[in-house]
Amino acid sequence: MAADSKAADAIPEPQGGGGGGALQTAKDLFSGAAGGIAQVLIGQPFDIVKVRLQTSTAYPSALSAASSIYRNEGALAFYKGTLTPLLGIGACVSIQFGAFHSARRWLEQRNASRDKTFIPGVSQLSYGQYYAAGAFAGIANSVISGPIEHVRIRLQTQPHGAARLYSGPLDCVRKLSQQGGGVLGGLYRGEAVTIIREAQAYGLWFLAFEWLMNADAARNKIERKDVPSYKVAFYGGLAGEALWLGSYPFDVVKSKMQTDGFGADQKYKTMRDCFAQVWRAEGMRGFWKGIGPTLLRAMPVSAGTFAVVEMTMRAIN
Repeated sequence: MAADSKAADAIPEPQGGGGGGALQTAKDLFSGAAGGIAQVLIGQPFDIVKVRLQTSTAYPSALSAASSIYRNEGALAFYKGTLTPLLGIGACVSIQFGAFHSARRWLEQRNASRDKTFIPGVSQLSYGQYYAAGAFAGIANSVISGPIEHVRIRLQTQPHGAARLYSGPLDCVRKLSQQGGGVLGGLYRGEAVTIIREAQAYGLWFLAFEWLMNADAARNKIERKDVPSYKVAFYGGLAGEALWLGSYPFDVVKSKMQTDGFGADQKYKTMRDCFAQVWRAEGMRGFWKGIGPTLLRAMPVSAGTFAVVEMTMRAIN
């Protein structure tokens, strides 16, 4: 994202002497990585509770799951599988921002070629176009988020202590590839539903954030760049709620497929089969297990991501 842009971009772009070209791109990537690290550190404890609720019937509530994890596995268990997302989420966030802004600029040029009154960087895209740009960012992100989340889920749900299945992320990658008959069948299991989830999730994320920011600017008769940072963070948090409310059933199916066994132990043959089995066994409620801790997690994680990206960009500029 261009730090000195006057455009109404979907990601907060602090004003200042940002530099251009490769240097600015490096600053964008670094800020995105910082936001990604904040995202993982804030959200990981909520995420492990969400995954346990999605993939097990042993816990009647989020509080019960959290209490059981703490009692049986200790406080550090809430950060099981953190290394993989910590290394990868920074890249994911950078891809999300970069892909979104690339799609936004392409749509702006397309609009300008059709409407001579449309000014790229000044005129607004339609909200449908913001959704499309966000969906593109989600699809681009899914290439690395799919395997990263698969490894994280396997590490989060493996038995504790001597019975654990994987010694670490690299061992997990190796064993998943072996058991699945290769990288695509093993490491990339559940990628189809991951792509659908990411497209819907980030389409809604950017759309919600754009609407909130534009409404604030219009209500207070200010430019988008003048919206205070605390409001940017708050709107980012609300956008995070919209992200999960609009994509959660896909996430449940993804988690179930990525904790399923291999070979004779495999329960779900395809994404469609997984949807059907969940519906038969648990009904609509089965697609929303774990939504409570997920929504609790979404507000601080999404707000923290926006806030850290903006503060980092302002600091390095």
